[in-house]
Amino acid sequence: MSNTFLKEFKSIWLTATAHFFFTLHPSCPTCPPLSCCDCLAHTCRRKKELKARTVWLGCPEKCEEKYPRNAIKNQKYNIFTFVPGVLYQQFKFFLNLYFLVVACSQFVPSLKIGYLYTYWAPLGFVLAVTMVREAVDEVRRYQRDKEMNSQLYSKLTNQRIPADMIFLRTTEKNGACFIRTDQLDGETDWKLKVAVSCTQRLPALGDLFSISAYVYAQKPQLDIHSFEGNFTREDTDPQIHESLSIENTLWASTVVASGTVIGVVIYTGKETRSVLNTSYAKNKVGLLDLELNRLTKALFLAQVVLSIVMVALQGFVGPWFRNLFRFVVLFSYIIPISLRVNLDMGKSAYGWMIMKDENIPGTVVRTSTIPEELGRLVYLLTDKTGTLTQNEMIFKRLHLGTVSYGTDTMDEIQSHIVQSYAQSQAAAPKVRKSVSSRIHEAVKAIALCHNVTPVYESRAGVNGETESAEADQDFSDDNRTYQASSPDEVALVRWTESVGLTLVNRDLTSLQLKTPSGQILTFYILQIFPFTSESKRMGIIVREESTGDITFYMKGADVAMASIVQYNDWLEEECGNMAREGLRTLVVAKKSLSEEQYQDFENRYNQAKLSIHDRALKVAAVVESLEREMELLCLTGVEDQLQADVRPTLELLRNAGIKIWMLTGDKLETATCIAKSSHLVSRNQDIHVFRPVSNRGEAHLELNAFRRKHDCALVISGDSLEVCLRYYEHEFVELACQCPAVVCCRCSPTQKAQIVRLLQQHTANRTCAIGDGGNDVSMIQAADCGIGIEGKEGKQASLAADFSITQFKHIGRLLMVHGRNSYKRSAALGQFVMHRGMIISTMQAVFSSIFYFASVPLYQGFLMVGYATIYTMFPVFSLVLDQDVKPEMALLYPELYKDLTKGRSLSFKTFLIWVLVSVYQGGILMYGALVLFESEFVHVVAISFTALILTELLMVALTIRTWHWLMVVAEFFSLGCYVASLAFLNEYFDLSFITTRAFLWKVCAITLVSCLPLYIIKYLKRKFSPPSYSKLSS
Repeated sequence: MSNTFLKEFKSIWLTATAHFFFTLHPSCPTCPPLSCCDCLAHTCRRKKELKARTVWLGCPEKCEEKYPRNAIKNQKYNIFTFVPGVLYQQFKFFLNLYFLVVACSQFVPSLKIGYLYTYWAPLGFVLAVTMVREAVDEVRRYQRDKEMNSQLYSKLTNQRIPADMIFLRTTEKNGACFIRTDQLDGETDWKLKVAVSCTQRLPALGDLFSISAYVYAQKPQLDIHSFEGNFTREDTDPQIHESLSIENTLWASTVVASGTVIGVVIYTGKETRSVLNTSYAKNKVGLLDLELNRLTKALFLAQVVLSIVMVALQGFVGPWFRNLFRFVVLFSYIIPISLRVNLDMGKSAYGWMIMKDENIPGTVVRTSTIPEELGRLVYLLTDKTGTLTQNEMIFKRLHLGTVSYGTDTMDEIQSHIVQSYAQSQAAAPKVRKSVSSRIHEAVKAIALCHNVTPVYESRAGVNGETESAEADQDFSDDNRTYQASSPDEVALVRWTESVGLTLVNRDLTSLQLKTPSGQILTFYILQIFPFTSESKRMGIIVREESTGDITFYMKGADVAMASIVQYNDWLEEECGNMAREGLRTLVVAKKSLSEEQYQDFENRYNQAKLSIHDRALKVAAVVESLEREMELLCLTGVEDQLQADVRPTLELLRNAGIKIWMLTGDKLETATCIAKSSHLVSRNQDIHVFRPVSNRGEAHLELNAFRRKHDCALVISGDSLEVCLRYYEHEFVELACQCPAVVCCRCSPTQKAQIVRLLQQHTANRTCAIGDGGNDVSMIQAADCGIGIEGKEGKQASLAADFSITQFKHIGRLLMVHGRNSYKRSAALGQFVMHRGMIISTMQAVFSSIFYFASVPLYQGFLMVGYATIYTMFPVFSLVLDQDVKPEMALLYPELYKDLTKGRSLSFKTFLIWVLVSVYQGGILMYGALVLFESEFVHVVAISFTALILTELLMVALTIRTWHWLMVVAEFFSLGCYVASLAFLNEYFDLSFITTRAFLWKVCAITLVSCLPLYIIKYLKRKFSPPSYSKLSS
C-alpha cells in the first residue's frame, strides 16, 4: 500500500469516527481517569439507559450524545484502593478476622500473653503472601490493559477489532472479507462480512469524507447474531437508503482475517456486544472448604467454652472478663492460622500434578480452588455434539423417496452425475422422470444451497497483501479448503465434490460449480436467507447464467420443512429411520420462479428490510410467502462420529455411581440414538419418551405415567421440560433423579444452566457440567465443577471452565484418580493441621489447670512460631503426596469412587476422633512432663516440647498410607532442624539438661505412651476391619 494511500486512509478513518473513537487513546484530555468520588457517584447513579444512535460520517459536531470511553479496564483496584481492598477481601472471612482481633489484643498490656511477633508473624506472613500474589496479578492486568488502550488504529488488518463497527469499505475486490469470531462466540469457522454497497462503490477513498451520509443503529443489545440499522446518503437525488444487518457489522474482539477494512464505530466500551455478553462467573467454593469452615466454627465455640470453664473454676474472681479474654487468646491455637495456607498450597500442588499427568495431556486447571470437587461428584451433565461426538461430519445417506443411497452405493450417484452432464451441456432437465435426472437435481441443490466459501492459498502480493485475481490463484483440488459456520454444510459440499459436482468459486454475487467434464457453471446469487435457530432452515435464490432460470432452493430440519414441501408419504418415516441410525437429517427442496414472481418478491423484501419497527417479523413474513408448496428433492443423512473411548468412559462413570444427564439442542430421535450408541443407555434398558405437553393437565397425566415406570431412562424435550418445571418442579426433579440416565433434547443454553441449578437446589449433591461450545458456557459456569473440551467449536467453553481437557475420555482419570487423591489428601491435611493446633491447646489447658488456672502461656516466642512452621510444616504438607489407592486400581474398580461422595474422609465423626486423639496426646505429654521433671520448671518446657515435636512427626508417619521419598526427607529434615536449633534456644531450654540421658529417656517414654496405643489401634483396625481399598490392594 502506498504512503499516500495510508495517509489519506488514516485521515478519513480518524475523522469519520472521531466522535466515537477518540477514547481509544487513554491520554485523551477529554477523558480523565475516574476519581474515587466519580466511582462512588457512578455506583450510586441509576444505570444509564441504552439508546439508538445516528452516526454521521466525518461530522463529529453533529453528535450531541456522549458515549462510553473505549478503554479496557480489567483491574480490580487502583493505587489508593489496593491495600484496603485486599485487606477487606481477607478479613471478610471469619478465620482471618478472628486472628486479626487476637493479634490486635496483644497491644493491650492487660491482655498481653507473649511476644507480639508470636501472633503477628504468622498473620503477617499470610497477608504478605496474599498481597504479593494480588499485586502480581494486578500489575499483569494493568500492563495488558495499558498495552490494549495505547493502541492507535488507522487501518485494521489481521488485528482484533477494538470497537463495534459498520463495515464501509475493503481492499478486497468482491466487497467482502472474512473475520474470525473465536473469542466472541467460540466458533472456529470464518464468517463472511459484506461492506455497505454504497460506500464500497465510491471511486476513491477520499469520497468517504466528501459525501453527506449517516448510519442509524439500533440501541446496543446482547444478541451477537442480529443487528438492525440503516445507511442513508443525503447528497444524491433521490436519497440512497440501504438496510444494514448482521452481515455488515464487525463486532469488537473479532479479527479481520482477509484484506483491510474501513468502518465507522457505532458502539464503544461497555456498549459493545463483547462486553455486554461478558458473564462474570460466580466464585466457586468447594464442599470441603464449607465443611472445614463449619468445623472451624465448632472449634471456636469449643475455645470459648473452655475459656469460660477456666474462668468459672477460678470462681469469677477479680477482673474475670479480662481473664476470659486472656484465655481465649491463650487457646487461639485451637484454630490454626496455617490451615488456609496449607490448603491453598495443597490445591496448587494438585493442579500442578493434574497438568503434569502424561496420561491426560493438554489438561489445564483454570480454577485452582476446587480440585477436591472432582472427587465428590454425583451428577455429570454433558453436551452431545463435540463432547460425546467428534463434530466431524461424514455424509452417509441420500434418500429420494423411492430409492436410497448409502456409503456403499455412492459410485452409482457419481455415474448418474457423469451421465447427466454428458447428455446435456445445459442445466438439468425440467421434467424429472428418470432416476438419473432426480439425482442430478438433488445433487445440484445440495451444491448450491449453503453458505460455504472455497478458500485458496493465494500467491503473495505487494506488501504481503493477498490479491484476489483469478490469475494468481490455483484452483486445484489440493489447494482448496472450505470455510463455513457449520460442519454439516462443509460435509455436504465435500460430498458433492466426491460425486463430481465441485464448488470452485464463490463471492457475494455468484457461485461457480465445476462438472465432471471440467465445465464451469455460473449461478448468480439473487438473495440468501441464512440459517437461524428460530427458523431452522436456510434458503438461496439463484439465476443460472446459461438459461436465465431463477430457482429458490431451501434446506432445513424436518420439523420446519414438513409444512413447506408438497404432500408426500415418506418424509416423516425416513427421517425417523435415519435418526434411529444416529444421522443428522436435512430436507432439501426447490421452487422455480418466473421473472415477475421474483421482482414482486424483491420489492416487498427490500421494503421490509428498511423498516425500523418489527423488521425481523416483516422480513420473515415476506420470505414465508415464497415458502409454499415447494418441490421435495431429497433427504440427506450426515453422521457425527463418537469421540474415542466414549463407551468405556461412560460405563466407568456409571459404575462409579455418577448419574449422567445428556443435554443437547439436537432433535429427540438423534439424541436417543446417540444415547444408545454411546451406551449412556444400555441396550436392555427401557426408555421412557416423555410425550409433548403444553399445559398443566397434560403434564400431570404424563408425570403419572412416568411414575409407574421403574429403572428406565428418561428422554424429554426442552418445551415439555419447561411446562413440567412451571407446574410440578419438585415432583419432576424427584422422579428424574431416580432414573439411571436422562436425555434432554432441544435444550437452549439457558435451560441447560437451569437444569444444573435445579439439581443443586433439590438434591444438595455436587454437579459437574462438561461441554465444548459457546452454548455450554452458562451450564459450565453454573455447575459446582465445570469442565471444557477444547474442540471444533472453539475455545470459549474451555476458557470459561474450571478444568480444560482435550478429549472426553480424559474425564475418567481426572475424576477417579485426581479427584480421589485431591479430596483424600485435603481431608487428611486439613484435619492434621487442626490436630496440630488442638494438641498444643490441650497442653495449655492442662498446664493452666494445674497451676491454679493462671492465664500464663506454656510456650512463648520462637517456640510457638517454630512449632507451626519449620519444625512440623514440611512433614505435614508432605501429606499432599499420599495416596490410598494406586491410579491403576482406582480406574479398575471405579466403585471405590462411591465412598468419596458420602464424605466419610472428612466428617464430624472423623473430626471427633481427631479431637479425642489430640486430648489424649496433649494430656499425656503435659502430665508426663510434669510427673517426670525433677527440679526446675524449664525442664518441663524442654521435655514436653521435644516430646510434642517427636509425637507430631510420628503422627504424620501414622497417617501416611503410601510412602514417597520426599516424605522421608521432610521427616528427617524437620527433625534435623529441631536438633540443630536446640543450640540457639538457651532462652527457653537448659542446654546442660537436654544433653543428659535423663532428658532422652523421659522424652522417649512420654512419646512412646502418646503414640504406641494409636499404632496398635491402627494395626488392629486394619486387621479386623480393613477399608475396601486395602482389600483390593491385597
